Amino acid sequence: MKEKLTKSDVEKIEAEIEHRKLVVRKEAIAAVKEARAHGDLSENFEYHAAKKDKNSNESRIRYLEKMLKNAEIVDERSGEDEVGINNTVELYMEDDDETEHYRLVTSVRGNSINGLISIDSPLGKAVLGRKLNDRVYVKVNDSYGYYAVIKSIVKTNDENDDQIRRF
Repeated sequence: MKEKLTKSDVEKIEAEIEHRKLVVRKEAIAAVKEARAHGDLSENFEYHAAKKDKNSNESRIRYLEKMLKNAEIVDERSGEDEVGINNTVELYMEDDDETEHYRLVTSVRGNSINGLISIDSPLGKAVLGRKLNDRVYVKVNDSYGYYAVIKSIVKTNDENDDQIRRF
């Protein structure tokens, strides 16, 4: 499946790859060399830990490079009165009689605990492209769904603190 990424996501991923190749990789190789110098490798915990860190870094680089290779670039611009990527929406949840705030992001930045909802999630799919005061049906699965009303849309541009998800 292709990851949907914004230009900003691509820039963050490329920056992380560069940092991991130029900084983290060198540190990891140095740590392995230092631990290897301590002698018997079969009982050398530092050596095994250093190798694990080095391999983890290389796996992350491959994961990010593959993500970029298979990415679909999506436009984060949206109409003035419609929900788009990086917009914060206020939703009135009819079943719960509560109002909640969420920011729509790409799936690589999704973090529902922090109010970042992926555009590929049921809620994200339901509200993306919709307009103020629209009543939307959020289909969770074949037997359950709920209604929400879009009460406000705030154009949000600050995504500097968003993290690219781990694997």
